[in-house]
Amino acid sequence: MLKLGFLGFVVSFLVPIVVGFVLGDYLDNYFWFLIAFLAVIVSVMWLCGICGSLLHYMLPRKRASEGEVVQEDGENSSVNKSESTSALKKIRIVEAADSTVTYNSDVVCGENNCNSGNNHSSGSLVKEEEEEEEASIMALGNANPTDIDEDLHSRQLAVYGRETMRRLFASNILVSGMQGLGAEIAKNLILAGVKSVTLHDEGTVELWDLSSNFIFSESDVGKNRALASIQKLQDLNNAVAVRASTTTLAKEQLSDFQAVVFSDISLEKAVEFNDYCHNHQPPIAFIKTEVRGLFGSLFCDFGPEFTVVDVDGEEPHTGIIASISNDNPALVSCVDDERLEFQDGDLVVFSEVHGMTELNDGKPRKIKNARAYSFTLEEDTTNYGTYAKGGIVTQVKQPKVLNFKPLREALNEPGDFLLSDFSKFDRPPLLHLAFQALDKFVSELGRFPVAGLEEDAQKFISIATNMNESLGDGRLEDINPNLLRHFAFGAKAVLNPMAAMFGGIVGQEVVKACSGKFHPLFQFFYFDSVESLPTEPLDSNDLRPLNCRYDAQISVFGSKLQKKLEDAKVFIVGSGALGCEFLKNVALMGVSCGNQGKLTITDDDVIEKSNLSRQFLFRDWNIGQAKSTVAASAAASINPRLNIEALQNRVGPETENVFDDTFWENLSVVINALDNVNARLYVDQRCLYFQKPLLESGTLGAKCNTQMVIPHLTENYGASRDPPEKQAPMCTVHSFPHNIDHCLTWARSEFEGLLEKTPAEVNAYLSSPSEYGTSMMNAGDAQARDNLERVLECLDKERCETLQDCITWARLKFEDYFANRVKQLIYTFPEDAATSTGAPFWSAPKRFPRPLEFSSADPSLLHFVMAASILRAETFGIPIPEWAKNPKKMAEAVDKVMVPDFQPKKDAKIVTDEKATSMSTSSIDDSAVIAELITKLEQCCKNLPPGFRMKPIQFEKDDDTNFHMDLIAGLANMRARNYSIPEVDKLKAKFIAGRIIPAIATSTAMATGLVCLELYKVLDGGHKLEDYRNTFANLALPLFSMAEPVPPKVIKHGSMSWTVWDRWIMKGNPTLRELLQWLKEKGLNAYSISCGSCLLYNSLFPRHRDRMDKKLVDLAREVAKVDLPPYRRHLDVVVACEDDEDNDIDIPQISIYFA
Repeated sequence: MLKLGFLGFVVSFLVPIVVGFVLGDYLDNYFWFLIAFLAVIVSVMWLCGICGSLLHYMLPRKRASEGEVVQEDGENSSVNKSESTSALKKIRIVEAADSTVTYNSDVVCGENNCNSGNNHSSGSLVKEEEEEEEASIMALGNANPTDIDEDLHSRQLAVYGRETMRRLFASNILVSGMQGLGAEIAKNLILAGVKSVTLHDEGTVELWDLSSNFIFSESDVGKNRALASIQKLQDLNNAVAVRASTTTLAKEQLSDFQAVVFSDISLEKAVEFNDYCHNHQPPIAFIKTEVRGLFGSLFCDFGPEFTVVDVDGEEPHTGIIASISNDNPALVSCVDDERLEFQDGDLVVFSEVHGMTELNDGKPRKIKNARAYSFTLEEDTTNYGTYAKGGIVTQVKQPKVLNFKPLREALNEPGDFLLSDFSKFDRPPLLHLAFQALDKFVSELGRFPVAGLEEDAQKFISIATNMNESLGDGRLEDINPNLLRHFAFGAKAVLNPMAAMFGGIVGQEVVKACSGKFHPLFQFFYFDSVESLPTEPLDSNDLRPLNCRYDAQISVFGSKLQKKLEDAKVFIVGSGALGCEFLKNVALMGVSCGNQGKLTITDDDVIEKSNLSRQFLFRDWNIGQAKSTVAASAAASINPRLNIEALQNRVGPETENVFDDTFWENLSVVINALDNVNARLYVDQRCLYFQKPLLESGTLGAKCNTQMVIPHLTENYGASRDPPEKQAPMCTVHSFPHNIDHCLTWARSEFEGLLEKTPAEVNAYLSSPSEYGTSMMNAGDAQARDNLERVLECLDKERCETLQDCITWARLKFEDYFANRVKQLIYTFPEDAATSTGAPFWSAPKRFPRPLEFSSADPSLLHFVMAASILRAETFGIPIPEWAKNPKKMAEAVDKVMVPDFQPKKDAKIVTDEKATSMSTSSIDDSAVIAELITKLEQCCKNLPPGFRMKPIQFEKDDDTNFHMDLIAGLANMRARNYSIPEVDKLKAKFIAGRIIPAIATSTAMATGLVCLELYKVLDGGHKLEDYRNTFANLALPLFSMAEPVPPKVIKHGSMSWTVWDRWIMKGNPTLRELLQWLKEKGLNAYSISCGSCLLYNSLFPRHRDRMDKKLVDLAREVAKVDLPPYRRHLDVVVACEDDEDNDIDIPQISIYFA
């Protein structure tokens, strides 16, 4: 760069001078002056260019992005810059495509003074795009070709797919109203990766806003809300252009967007804007949403004819055909490998059908009478060919067209409301009326009702009553004045949990509008959580503002509950996606922000790039740092009063010295933010033991669920579990796969065996040959034999010393996996083979395989060898030259490999038993073979270099440069090709083999909002079972199902009763005799007492009577060898009892306190 710059300087400086010499005789002295002047100017320009270029390379770079926020000093301002470093900033977006173009409404903000860079109220809010990009995404035909960062968006891609993501990348969104709800919506959309988000708000930040908006701090009070939001929201995703608008919107400006969201707008203005959007060509998706205290509303209008491309986001269901009848209608039966998920009226297509080939024409056919393993085809197959074998039936997903009404019509004819809680079946019509009454109240009085002011509440109820009476036959019989009173008192407040919940729902609706993915909400949704209010009646004085950041929340719940929130001792387990949202919520709510409060968060994980698309407290510069530490720091920046301690410990039996009895006993509540069942079960048992409330939640793509575990009121988390996932039989995975999941399971297993387990076994042997050999001899089974065979093979016949050795190994592995093994299989079981019962061996679901023939001209085969050889070299510590990644040179190296001919074995044993748990077959001479293998290994080791060790490779799915997924995808796809199974790309392979859990920010936000609404109840205390709610939601449908938690099972004995929550406590360091007598007094005869897995007492053993006068704690130490650490003050024993009639009685666990 410098050389080119210097050359340019020399040329540009000398040319004018040379021209002057040549033409000097014809020009006067004035021209010489002009030449010199031009030379100086050119030199200065060159110097500036070089410095600018150097500056460009010296400045820190953010991650690759489509647009980023740039702040410059304002040009015309009377504000003294020394007053504030942020005074008079001009915010604009510089896009990579054209860094010289800025959008038309640059926002200039001085202290207490914000205006638009251009004062045209109807001007464009976004930069004009190229002509081909101007077509609205509402037409669903114009996706942005921008590359998708699969490392960043892998979990989101698993939910949406590439096409939906591309449509999002091309979508411009307006979010108007930047209070708590608007901030949540904008956050979710920016994390999702839309093209641009324009933030609009004409108001200024108030202290009141800090109850619900995670962006604002006290230093932002008085600033324009949109301007105060822009930088922090931009930091969430630099690939999204974030803009601000602070002036009054004109409806014509809405044409710049694919979707517009209004969270703070009058009904009159909403109707005007909606009419424009509804009638625009193409239509603009319009969403109006509000959160008022514990009440929320949502209205969607995506135009007169909106096409839903995929109504539920689920993969098309499939079935493997077993038979098809020649009837009218025809009966289709499928194998009982898996239940069919078809429904009556579904359209399906057939493929690979032998015999009745007429069905293979690709024509969608309607079905009826769908059953678990059969259905009826609405078609006459009488004259078709007779079904012979094979066949796959696949569901055809049909697009759906929705006809939305504009808001003007829908207000009077709302249609069916989307219900969330069936115990409130009559609530949506009342809330439909209440929100309209509130709009009228505000338009008449110019303000919201004042919390606790009875006069305002009665005024609001009067307006609602009059509006209801005017409805004539459509009026409501009961308008529930008490509910309307609560509505009025909280109308001004935006609560964080409500904003988080609705922010998730609305964010998902915007994604639907921009992509056609998932079924939109049609059209009204109302929600309330009045059960979250304190059980004690609220005094109006308790609702008065205290001039603090929690005033909005106090206006709904009162200052007494606020004090309880601040003094709570909370334990959040996990700081991933759920944990980040929970931290943000509790910080805004003021939980653990008082002198007595404390929040403990723990997570043993570190931040990865894939976390950034939904774990919004993290930034790219945090990658590699501890999640809990970074999240805690970010939460403290949201609310500096938060008393938080971050730990990096896994919660489990091994850390009970950290999370000891005192820790658990002092907690107010536990919030799980975990991603695995085993950890959830452990925390559940701890909460059960110490009788602490546990707030549980989880997400899976667009689905989420919440479960409240409340001591003595509800069942615990572990009381009911999902059935375990069905595992494919081992023989199916290894020899008879019939879907891509089987192929990928096999590929992952082979990867770990070749590159991790075998090298680790080699190192284990080399570290201690004699001990390793002894352990194998002692085992003396088929598994030990297989281990030794692999170690010997790796160090002898397949040992690699050069990269060419690795290439040879990879090429021969291909031949073994995809040619020789298949040849052996079809030699042992020919295509016409039969079972012992005479049935065809190769009948559904088995698929007859074909061997592959290698060709270096096939890029997929060559890439497999490349990935395998590079990883093999890595395990042997062989340097990898650059040419190894060059397909042409790799092909030349592969073609040099000599591949021996294969001869199938007549006595080969291939496991076909579906119940088999191992592919290793035992033999009577395993011990002799093991001894021989050990002897061979000892000889082989003499040829190894001193200190030789292999380098095992652990599978890492999220690094696209390490060739791990390349090898697994190659293994799976070659195997799929053997069995004529459709292949998948590397991304889909990553989802399945990497066991990636689909995740998006919207469902996470909704789940945590719902949990925090329950947190109010838990920390207030005194709520009944019917006040709590468990939730299952699917934002794709959308479906919201809320219900009371299930109570715990009650066990009764005599006058006593207990549940799983009860734990009997016996203090005073009792003896065995004293415990037996204590139980006898309860009418219980103990016949067995155990501690852990050891028996302390059994009435059938006479010698156990000698233990009667020993302390139980001493028995536990002597007999059960229990190690009681200093922090442990009690011992738990399990006692088996019966009553006087010899009936077994299940009693609670008993804790023996000895200190």
